[in-house]
Amino acid sequence: MKNNSYLRIAGFLILALVLIELTIEAETDWAFQQYPVIWGILAIVLVIAIAIEVSVTALENMVFRSLKPDAQERYKNLKAEDSEKQFSGIKRLYKKMLNQKPMEKEDEILLDHNYDGIKELDNDLPSWWLYGFYVSIIFAFVYMGYYHIFDGETQAEEYLAEVAQAKEEIEAYKKANPDLIDASSVELLTEASDLEAGEQIFMTSCMACHKADGGGSIGPNLTDKHWILGGGISNVFQTVSEGGRDGKGMVAWKSELSAQEIAQVSSYVISLEGTNPPNAKAPEGEIWEPETE
Repeated sequence: MKNNSYLRIAGFLILALVLIELTIEAETDWAFQQYPVIWGILAIVLVIAIAIEVSVTALENMVFRSLKPDAQERYKNLKAEDSEKQFSGIKRLYKKMLNQKPMEKEDEILLDHNYDGIKELDNDLPSWWLYGFYVSIIFAFVYMGYYHIFDGETQAEEYLAEVAQAKEEIEAYKKANPDLIDASSVELLTEASDLEAGEQIFMTSCMACHKADGGGSIGPNLTDKHWILGGGISNVFQTVSEGGRDGKGMVAWKSELSAQEIAQVSSYVISLEGTNPPNAKAPEGEIWEPETE
């Protein structure tokens, strides 16, 4: 029965760890809101485990009370023997690592010091303490050699390398998933291939209102520094995606163009600034300057 009890305790600990992990993974939300089925199953398992534990304990107590006094004494002795056998190897190892003398031999290590009747034993340091101390010495030499003799990579260098690797992974992820771009994450594209793709989209979808050179017709002039809804890649992307002013602005293109295509045409529009085409429309809106920190 004792082994089963330890197994049940281990099961409870594992269940607690799982619940903690779920709560950590949930971050801001409660774990049961994100994983209701798992929480429900775990709750059922926990109730069943507690019910079994209580039932077994109650049954053991009932059986014990039904025994005669001499049988109860034998039962207690058996339980005590079982308890001694539990983890006996670990207990022996622990006692050995303490390096303690048995009480009957303490007079061999008794020191002459006497402080108001309090005497002192000359016990050896526990093996686990000595081994830990030796390991720390070895580690100190290895650390000093790696970082101060052989110029090993410092924590700051490791951090910078990990940051650089993370940036590369982010860029690779963006390239593999171009349609995940939105106005808050879009970046100005400067590659010739992207600008050429943006120009093709502009000639197909934007030229009718803004003219081929961006000088403006029905729509505003895109080559000056004035913007009605704000300049910069984020604002231009938002305008192309969601449309201009209600009732008199440009339609939303998010249903016709992908996020990558909107980023390309927005980048191309920004590249037109300062081209000063002939017969361009008068500026509209306000001069836009990027925010400086």
